[in-house]
Amino acid sequence: MRNFDLAPLYRATVGFDQIADMMDRVLSNDVAQPTYPPYNIEKTDDDAWRISIAVAGFAESDLSVELREGALIVAARKAEDEEERTYLHRGIATRAFERRFQLADHVRVTGAAHSDGMLHIDLVREVPEALKPRRIAIESRGAASEKDVVDAKSVN
Repeated sequence: MRNFDLAPLYRATVGFDQIADMMDRVLSNDVAQPTYPPYNIEKTDDDAWRISIAVAGFAESDLSVELREGALIVAARKAEDEEERTYLHRGIATRAFERRFQLADHVRVTGAAHSDGMLHIDLVREVPEALKPRRIAIESRGAASEKDVVDAKSVN
């Protein structure tokens, strides 16, 4: 794996700490990323996404979806079976897991649904009015008005 030095990024930018931290996390992960449970992330609209996680064998009461510190955390813990079972083959994993998804600014969770062994989490980006681009009207004036003309004597 290649090692990248992000120090020049920290020296030459202001206000991009989150991006640099995210790149640090992604590039410095020496530990293999967990592959359980499998999931999909699909774009459903220009500013909307859906995360679908395969959670076969888990009931709704076993699942937890939480938003904490800008991260979506999906966890599952199977309730202990009171009866002992003897498996001849066990291919369906119902082991506990925790999966984290780092969310961008202004992305919020709009809902979660559990059906047919899949957990669907819907996300949408809602940019506040103050951050949206806005058009500034340009006035047309014939000649400069008296209030716009500055007398040279008052300046000097």
